[in-house]
Amino acid sequence: MISVDQLVVSFGGFELLKKISFLVTPKDRIGLAGKNGAGKSTLLKIIAGQQEPSEGSVVVPKDIRVGYLPQHMAVADSHTVFEETRKAFDEILQIKNQIDHINHQIATREDYESDEYMNLITQVTELNDRYQLVGGGNFEAEIEQTLMGLGFKRNDFTRATSEFSGGWRMRIELAKILLQKPDVFLLDEPTNHLDIESIQWLEEFLRNYSGAVVLVSHDRAFLDAVTNRTIEISLGKIYDYKANYTKYLELRQEHRETQLAAYKNQQKLIEDTEKFIERFRYKATKAVQVQSRSKMLEKLDRIEIDEEDNSKLNIRFQPPERSGTIVVDCKHLTKKYGDLLVLDDIHLMIERGEKVAFVGKNGEGKTTLARIILNELEYEGGLKIGHNVKIGYFAQDQAQRLDENLSVLETIDQIAVGDVRTKIRDILGAFMFSGEDVEKKVKVLSGGERSRLAMIRLMLEPVNFLVLDEPTNHLDMRSKEILKQALASYEGTVLVVSHDREFLDGMANCIYEFKDRKIKQHLGGIYDFLQRKKMESMKELERKSPSNRPAEKKEKVLVNDNQLSYGERKEINKNISRLEKQIEKFEEKITSLESELEAYDKKMANPSNLEDHRIFEEYDQLKAQLEKVMSEWETNQEEYEVLKQQKTW
Repeated sequence: MISVDQLVVSFGGFELLKKISFLVTPKDRIGLAGKNGAGKSTLLKIIAGQQEPSEGSVVVPKDIRVGYLPQHMAVADSHTVFEETRKAFDEILQIKNQIDHINHQIATREDYESDEYMNLITQVTELNDRYQLVGGGNFEAEIEQTLMGLGFKRNDFTRATSEFSGGWRMRIELAKILLQKPDVFLLDEPTNHLDIESIQWLEEFLRNYSGAVVLVSHDRAFLDAVTNRTIEISLGKIYDYKANYTKYLELRQEHRETQLAAYKNQQKLIEDTEKFIERFRYKATKAVQVQSRSKMLEKLDRIEIDEEDNSKLNIRFQPPERSGTIVVDCKHLTKKYGDLLVLDDIHLMIERGEKVAFVGKNGEGKTTLARIILNELEYEGGLKIGHNVKIGYFAQDQAQRLDENLSVLETIDQIAVGDVRTKIRDILGAFMFSGEDVEKKVKVLSGGERSRLAMIRLMLEPVNFLVLDEPTNHLDMRSKEILKQALASYEGTVLVVSHDREFLDGMANCIYEFKDRKIKQHLGGIYDFLQRKKMESMKELERKSPSNRPAEKKEKVLVNDNQLSYGERKEINKNISRLEKQIEKFEEKITSLESELEAYDKKMANPSNLEDHRIFEEYDQLKAQLEKVMSEWETNQEEYEVLKQQKTW
């Protein structure tokens, strides 16, 4: 269907793509893989006809329609959402205008027997047939279905596009491309501005689509769900795997091991040949053999190994100081923007060491609540940040907040203190800023490079509560995986706003769903949450009895409040009140014990006190007492949560 033949892309003597060739066939679902800067977006632009290659060709048959969604595009804001999306049906709208025009002529003419009148009847009949054939009868229903699938509400349809953020404008452009139903989709990071529910809708759409798909994405779960073929771009060459992303990684590792063995064998051959040439270079009896082996080396197709495979992005957040047990405590929190109610009577508690994720549709208040916790926004109700909590924040636009006139090295040198200053270049090297890269100005860095630089700044701050708003945007697969591992081993508390399921899986152990100005806690991982959501949407929860639940997903069976008697509800409320008082006492005791331990820490930091062994004994007794109180607090807290769920389920 589309033929890429001997494609070369050069920039100032550097070859980004080196004579690559492949075919896109009608049922292909291709994921383009490779590190940032490998040439994935450039390849999409060339296939879309928006950029010319240095050499080679891309052949797209005339009857093949291509739909291209770039990462960034200029958009016009002069229509409503529905009007802008209707532009996807230009052909249908033109036919409809022709039909309306001819019908008006027919209605106003009286020469019913004339040839001109009969020609008008024939034309309008043919146009009506064409109108139905291209989907004119239900295109407005398709627009509505697509917009709602991408997260818009019906009352958004009549709003001006200028009222929406750049991310929502990109959704409108995506909707237009989906509705045009091209033969080939070219999608460059289509999930960047989508929430989890919209990503799942797009997955389903593309999986069932009859045409071909070529896409770039750093969302591993999305790639696995959609693709059946992976083309890796590495060192200007491509490697074609008939597999989705996860399977491709396995096959790539096998290929890598084979390639490495071949590389080592070739290096040994080259070394032995060069030694032979050097040894017998000036012996006349060996002249023919020396010349032969010299020519062999010149003609040898040398195996290259991707340098990126050997580099590591080692992120290790500094061990944080211990915070209080309760890190964030929200009660009856409400947030309005004028008359617009965003959050209504929110209750939220985050404890030390928890890894919490905020999920839900865009615009439901996830970032708003994060910024309230950071004391960046005004609100109504109660919010308490716990004892000794030090917050580090990574915003969605953190990369854009960097000073563009500073170099990479200067950006980190600004905040580095103490012994860290002697290791700045090592740290930058771990984040793949090596050699001359550290002298680059921020303004010339890519989005991924800026995000990594912003993450270094955060890493160097001694904090015990990380608030991360979409930290994986613009990070490639390897960087995301290493960041995920670093956060999983981080000893402090983490709150992350993200739509990346693969990133959240195994990292977050508590999910807060934002919906209809409320939040709902879901204990467990992201896929447990999504599975429960799917069951709810299919109305399976009501049909399934506890005995039918999978053995590996054992959960507490909660009683429906509607089935409780008055006496039972009264008893639950009584126990909840009792537990609230006990929990409050335990928390006061924990705070007191932690303060005492801090005082002992200061004593032990003074060398003159180290000879007094009683200090260590008293310190150990306090620690044991604290652990016991915390254990009792946890038991009461678990019982409290169960009773609260029984009451509100």
